[in-house]
Amino acid sequence: MNLAELNKVAEAMVAPGKGILAADESSGTIKKRFDAIGVESTEENRRDYRELLFRATEAMSNYISGVILYDETIRQNAKDGTPLVRLIEQTGAIPGIKVDTGAKPLPFCPGETVTEGLDGLRERLNEYYRLGARFAKWRAVIDIGPGIPSRNCIVANAQALARYAALCQEAQIVPIVEPEVLMDGDHTIGRCAEVTEATLREVFYQLGLAGVALEGIVLKPNMIVPGKKCPTQASVEQVAVETIKVLKRVVPAAVPGIAYLSGGQSDVDATAHLDAMNRIGGFPWKMTFSYGRALQAAPQKAWSGKPENVPAAQKAFLHRARMNGLASKGEWSRDLEG
Repeated sequence: MNLAELNKVAEAMVAPGKGILAADESSGTIKKRFDAIGVESTEENRRDYRELLFRATEAMSNYISGVILYDETIRQNAKDGTPLVRLIEQTGAIPGIKVDTGAKPLPFCPGETVTEGLDGLRERLNEYYRLGARFAKWRAVIDIGPGIPSRNCIVANAQALARYAALCQEAQIVPIVEPEVLMDGDHTIGRCAEVTEATLREVFYQLGLAGVALEGIVLKPNMIVPGKKCPTQASVEQVAVETIKVLKRVVPAAVPGIAYLSGGQSDVDATAHLDAMNRIGGFPWKMTFSYGRALQAAPQKAWSGKPENVPAAQKAFLHRARMNGLASKGEWSRDLEG
């Protein structure tokens, strides 16, 4: 492991004014996205859609530091034969890859899951490195409900994240460590804070046991928000304060940066929360975004599968990327949303 090189990539992933595009939707997930805009989820349509994003030069060059890809996408070529990985590299962004195989039911723990994908991961990582990936992603899912999460669920997912992260660093790939506490349900912001803190404590404990070098990772956590069904929703400022409070308690300063997931928030809410945190400041890490839907919902709708709509889709992508780039520096304003 060359930690200096891993750190260099991790620092580039959280460079000021830039963030990560999560374009790693599984075939099932992107079908749902395409169904919503009336587009058939064929390999060609998936390729065309992602190509339009990667060819949005202004957005990619100025506001996107890296792109998380799906296994299909990292192997695809653009219409003109150029590998999609090469299109990403040409904009100065770093290609990455999703390597987990999804959350599966945890035995004897109703309503809880553990993320799988460790079998054969060493070999897959070596192949992905050859294909151009320099970072990877593994998502653990922690749900909040009556009696959950259990200690078993938190520990099982933290151990899997740590084993994945160690294998990544062995392969000279920066691991994005993503323990997501879901915002489904009716829990309060306080309950979200409690579960997120417990989860992150266990994650960093297991990373330490696994020998993972924190200077060579990027953390991708949820923000501290109440459940969608909670009767008392939080203000932007409250979310920012509570999120920073929890992370200061448990995230070591050695971690280069934190790239938040949007977790089902609206486009503007995800941007507003990131901006508010960066305006508060006073933390040792860079704070930026690693958004999927919060970056892509607008361009997907503008595109709707029609080649003539590509410029409009790229314009929509540029707007959202720019808004989040500004938020990563605490320079966003609602007035800029138009």
